Amino acid sequence: MKEAATKKKLKTKSNHLSLILFVLPAFAFYFVFLFIPTIGAGVYSFTDWNGLNPTFNFVGFSNYIEAFSDDPAFRHSFWFTLRYTIFMFVIQNVAALLLALLIESRMKSKGFFRTIFFMPNMISLIISSLMFSFIFTNVFPELSKQAIFSILDQSWIGDASVSFYSILIVSLWQGIGYMMVIYMAALQGVPKQLKEASMIDGANVFQRLRHVVIPMIMHAITICSFLTLNGAFKVFDVVYALTQGGPGTSTQVMALNIYEEAFSNNFRFGYANAKAMILFLVVLIITLIQVSILKRKEVEA
Repeated sequence: MKEAATKKKLKTKSNHLSLILFVLPAFAFYFVFLFIPTIGAGVYSFTDWNGLNPTFNFVGFSNYIEAFSDDPAFRHSFWFTLRYTIFMFVIQNVAALLLALLIESRMKSKGFFRTIFFMPNMISLIISSLMFSFIFTNVFPELSKQAIFSILDQSWIGDASVSFYSILIVSLWQGIGYMMVIYMAALQGVPKQLKEASMIDGANVFQRLRHVVIPMIMHAITICSFLTLNGAFKVFDVVYALTQGGPGTSTQVMALNIYEEAFSNNFRFGYANAKAMILFLVVLIITLIQVSILKRKEVEA
């Protein structure tokens, strides 16, 4: 008995060691390239460092005060990013879930449609943005010559009232397919017995969706909501490639504002780091609230 117990303990220790060895490289990568830079950004946010000079002065909270009280461009970028995030969160998740439900109902062609809708996600967002830039500036004007497409006869990138929607179109075109696949995987885990039982009880399509399907896929809704919020608040590449924040600063998001503060506006790295920390805290707080609410919904479901 003692020998068996000893072997069991050795096996357990060996398994733990194997797990540690597997996790260690990822942890080391995270620590070196994410944790340390984040701490460094937090420290530099209290300085006037320009990114080049080895010496700098601590300025306390003056960078943060300036960002909130004396930087209208940064405040505008915050509200623009918030607007973009709300649109992305609602449209992307609703559209992805509806597509997943529609494709799951077409069992014979499910694989084909899943591939078609997921393909845009395999293209670099920079390439997608450049491709749509060509469409907005060259294809749409040609289509607008037809009376039925007269709505396209405007500058989708150069017009401040429309450029927001051009960014939204590109982001949704690429992101919906990825979320759709997650929802499809969750829908496949919904027991058929529950659906059949609800049908026998006389539940219609919307009642089955509300009381059976959605509670069973709350974990997928949590994941997709987290990914959408996190990605939308940190959006940079699609805006940079499509409009570069223009016209003027009308489509400037927080990440682009921070980038330009660091590399275009006199290399104010300390001030840019303060803005980056504000963005980090905003994303962290919103993500924690969102995850806690949806986790509570999962438990209730």
